[in-house]
Amino acid sequence: MGVQERLEERLVRYARVDTQSDSSSHTVPTTQNQLDLARLLVEELEGLGAQDVRLTAAGFVLATVPASVAPQAPSVAFLAHMDTASDYCASSVKPVVHRRIDGRPIVLPGDPAKVLDEATAPGLASRAGDTIITADGTTLLGADNKAGVAILMTLAEVLLADRSRPHGKLRLCFTPDEETGTGIQHLRLEELAADVAYTLDGEGLGQVTCESFSADKAHVAIEGVAIHPGRAKGRMVNALVLSAKLIGLLPQYARSPETTDGREGFIHLVEMKGNASRAELDFILRDFELDGLAAHGAALRAAVEAIARLEPRAKLSCSITRQYRNMRYWLEKDPRPTERLLEAVRLAGITPRVEPIRGGTDGSQLTERGLPTPNLFTGTHSPHGPYEWASVQEMEKALETCLYLAALWAKETR
Repeated sequence: MGVQERLEERLVRYARVDTQSDSSSHTVPTTQNQLDLARLLVEELEGLGAQDVRLTAAGFVLATVPASVAPQAPSVAFLAHMDTASDYCASSVKPVVHRRIDGRPIVLPGDPAKVLDEATAPGLASRAGDTIITADGTTLLGADNKAGVAILMTLAEVLLADRSRPHGKLRLCFTPDEETGTGIQHLRLEELAADVAYTLDGEGLGQVTCESFSADKAHVAIEGVAIHPGRAKGRMVNALVLSAKLIGLLPQYARSPETTDGREGFIHLVEMKGNASRAELDFILRDFELDGLAAHGAALRAAVEAIARLEPRAKLSCSITRQYRNMRYWLEKDPRPTERLLEAVRLAGITPRVEPIRGGTDGSQLTERGLPTPNLFTGTHSPHGPYEWASVQEMEKALETCLYLAALWAKETR
């Protein structure tokens, strides 16, 4: 079986495992089904001959590919997350392999109303001749980030089978709860034991990320006044109505995901629940710059305060919690990890596309904690929804990039 076939087989097999994380859960990991894939990876890594394979109590899979040369070279970690997003149905995924696509629209068999074309799947036409993998239209695929998992597992297989390839000590790490932003905080840097790291959590061919959003989350609670609706005149304060008024006060034509792109940040309502008596709203705040992030928080607080003044009988609160910060602030101080990544991409015959990611990765938090961790592409497109797809040929190029990265770092000393 060739490299492309192994990448395809792994992505299809991993995608069938339900690993959706849950931001409302307080367990570690947030869902136990993530451990189903973790245990599978442990067994597979042991079968490949990896060393130090273990599953931590927090749900991380760690393994070592021992150095083939230059034991004094820096230790390089590669990471990919096992969980899938909660934005769309992610259970009972039925991967579909489309071989040698011709660039024309692709009807998804589970829901023929869903069609991949340049509107729903930008870039599809440019991959004519590739083998791509989709879900059947009823779920997301989960290539974010199981394409990354498949690439790293195949990387381990290639290097463990061919000791002539030059590389120092490599650490592999498969992480839970990246989509909730809570998983990586449970991994100690001493456990990873690396001098530099790379996440495989990017999208299309050649994408290199050394800049991410800075992120906060916000929780708004609204306590109204409950009473039987038949006796409510002049007495009821409906928390749901106040929620709607609060949303109406927020920017409608700016500062939202659907109205921003590029370097623009946003305020995003991700969940709302409650009844006439009490309502809770959860937001995420995103911006590339800290002053912009602070401005989004100030705008939300101002809207909450305005509703409180409008209806003094209600009780409103707004709490904002720090999540992660733009990795650029630290990677600018040590450009070598990014420079090596760009060189590896070029050696793989690809022109790098250095793009800020309108989101975050595990690398955002690792970089802030002192381990520089840029992000590279995995061949995944249109993630977090039913139009998600991955190119096997782009996955192969990501694997090739990792091989060059490992060889480049093997030339250096700690």
